[in-house]
Amino acid sequence: MAERNLAQIISQLKHSPSMGYNEANALLSKAKLALLKLNALTPAPSTPTHLLPLARETYEQGALFAIRARNPEAFTRYVQQLQPFYELPAAVLAPNLPERNKVTGLSLLLLLTQGRYAEFHTELESLENREGGGGDVESDRYLGYPIRLERWLMEGSYDRVWKAMKSSEVPCDEYSVFSEILKNQIRSEIASSSERAYPSLPISSTKSLLFLDSEGDVISFAQHRGWIVRDGHIYFPDAAEGENGDQNKDMSQMVIENALGYARELETIV
Repeated sequence: MAERNLAQIISQLKHSPSMGYNEANALLSKAKLALLKLNALTPAPSTPTHLLPLARETYEQGALFAIRARNPEAFTRYVQQLQPFYELPAAVLAPNLPERNKVTGLSLLLLLTQGRYAEFHTELESLENREGGGGDVESDRYLGYPIRLERWLMEGSYDRVWKAMKSSEVPCDEYSVFSEILKNQIRSEIASSSERAYPSLPISSTKSLLFLDSEGDVISFAQHRGWIVRDGHIYFPDAAEGENGDQNKDMSQMVIENALGYARELETIV
């Protein structure tokens, strides 16, 4: 009875991705209770092998619903519960690569948006060992996306990150949850680069540079940053420069030029 109920709950969750989080959470609680009764809450030598895929699917669905609800704490708990299942030998539990890589890619994106770069690279190293090579990992639809974003962010190629966050480039709907977070981070980085690179910029250029919708949005953003708005220009506070000031300025100008170049491309397309 418990096994049949569990299978029905998982099917309901999989076929209703737009279900409200509270409703999904109630079903997930029932699923975990069924797993407990079946001795399959965590993988153990005594766990019937035919129940392992059901347990794994329960936690995968929990992770996906948590991301859709923008609940990173719940998502992280589900990922932790999934790890023992993902580490089982294929002879014990055959891997479902698309779902595993989707959840793992979301976990990488979460680390990226939280600035936890050391953990990002630790996870990436374990993936490369698990998948048998970095090339295989990066070529995967779900895993390659956060890997490329991280590389471009480190390079300051924010235009490429912005382009990759367009809906047509995002691997699945759950990944788009992180787009707004990354957009705000990119705006902040470009703003910092602007402060280092130039004493001032026209409001019209700043609008394109920061991917903002209107000059009113530019003024609001400028006020939040403590910039001075006068005579159609944004004036940046003097940035203190250390011994690497010239090098930082050159790097900042390159970031600005890349972002402006992409903004001009968009305007041409429109």
